[in-house]
Amino acid sequence: MKISIAQLNFHIGDFDKNKQLICDAINKARNEGSELIVFSELSVTGYPPLDLLDHQDFVERSNNTVSEIAVECKGIAAIVGAPTINENPEGKKLFNSALMLLDGKIYFTVNKALLPTYDIFDEYRYFEPEKTFSVLSYKGMKIALTICEDLWDEQPFDNEFEKSRLYTISPMDQLAKQKPDLIINIAASPFSYTRIENRKSIFRNKALKHNIPVISVNQTGANTELIFDGSSTVIDKNGIIIHQLPFFEECIKTFDSEPLFKTSGLKGEIEYDIVELIYKGIITGIRDYFSKSTFTRAVIGLSGGIDSAVCLCLAAEALGKENTLAMMLPSRFSSGHSVTDAVKLSANLGIKYEIISIEKPFSAFEEVLSDVFKGKNNDVTEENIQARVRAILLMAVSNKFGHILINTSNKSEAAVGYGTLYGDMAGGISVIGDVYKTDVYRLARFINRNGEVIPENIITKAPSAELRPDQFDTDSLPEYSLLDEILYQYIELQKPEASIISAGYDRNIVDRVLKMINSNEYKRYQAPPVLRISSKAFGAGRRMPIVAKFN
Repeated sequence: MKISIAQLNFHIGDFDKNKQLICDAINKARNEGSELIVFSELSVTGYPPLDLLDHQDFVERSNNTVSEIAVECKGIAAIVGAPTINENPEGKKLFNSALMLLDGKIYFTVNKALLPTYDIFDEYRYFEPEKTFSVLSYKGMKIALTICEDLWDEQPFDNEFEKSRLYTISPMDQLAKQKPDLIINIAASPFSYTRIENRKSIFRNKALKHNIPVISVNQTGANTELIFDGSSTVIDKNGIIIHQLPFFEECIKTFDSEPLFKTSGLKGEIEYDIVELIYKGIITGIRDYFSKSTFTRAVIGLSGGIDSAVCLCLAAEALGKENTLAMMLPSRFSSGHSVTDAVKLSANLGIKYEIISIEKPFSAFEEVLSDVFKGKNNDVTEENIQARVRAILLMAVSNKFGHILINTSNKSEAAVGYGTLYGDMAGGISVIGDVYKTDVYRLARFINRNGEVIPENIITKAPSAELRPDQFDTDSLPEYSLLDEILYQYIELQKPEASIISAGYDRNIVDRVLKMINSNEYKRYQAPPVLRISSKAFGAGRRMPIVAKFN
């Protein structure tokens, strides 16, 4: 049997667009002789629809769209993802379902059993878990049709406190009793650079455990802060990846199922570089955040430092240099090379830039506040005023010309609160807010892989906010190489303070860093959405109380 897998970029709630994508793919697959085409989880609605699922008209529109797609399924079956109504009087009102459509109607329905509630997931809020399991018979083949987590019941976690098996039941173990010939898994699995190999291992292990081929279909594109890398895979019964679709690209692939059931010698696994994937992932996130919110242009405060430099390069690649504006906003404390480095970078990229000194508005604030602050020495207050003046100017340009302000804070800064609320933390989207400072440098080197784009001085000079004379980040923080190691242990791995110290880190530094993390939750709570590239991005995937007292 010829099977097609469709790795597409769906838009939450845009039923017309999603339907067109699905129907075009069905027609393409049928023309290639395919008898079955498989789409990703909740492909009809886009993932994740969140509280839109509480709207009756949203669910009705989804149901109608499914019916319209089914009409196109003549001479070919299609597996799509959509919410369906739970007709039972008990339980949640919806199921997260995989539907096989054929000859104008729903031929078979599978409901998701394992509903994740960790990280960014909160599916049990909306869906009722399935409790019975049946295989699908089609064209003489018995198919174990599963939805994402239903095949992920045994997965490794970064946190040693977590169990490797979160659930008390394994849907695949239940389905295996019915002796299926093939496993199909539809998913909407967000990108995390720490989980790429884990995900492949899950599919390989299931194929080997049951001696059954696995087809996994993941969506691509981005919705708000979530980025989906695609990389859908076809794995033979021996656990060998014989087809893999590209990362971060829409793709439809048709293949013959016969090689799945024997040792074919085919190998289709794609090699990758982590930094390149992070780069492509952020580009995808920026591009879709803008296009799906109907914006086209960005403005960035370009300081001459590495964070804003990398953000400018990412925005220019995602949106085009003609749609990216750089604003240089020097103060009395700005070094001469800050502006010249920023100008050189803008010229290298061919980007329009504006230079506006903040001296006049900053001086005006000093004058207005002089009586109130009489007898007080300058401190962080005056530093923050400068950052907020810059935010006012950037937002003025954003409002006047219809740009989205891109926030340039990195994850290291966000973690310890090294930023000014309503100042340099302002923005419509945070593009490197899930990238540690040391990885920002790696991104800069990747951007310069074919020649200097980011001036070398931006990469090599000591980081500084330049809000007071001779200021450097290390005046307030440990060296980033050390800081990031501690942050990773505490945030990603969720290790307790004692465990981090026992690993060889200085007790005083660890205690200081953890106090900064925990005391700045209120800042992160008010930050813009952060494009997620790890398993523990700030935002929906890491929910902490603001007023807690725990270290």
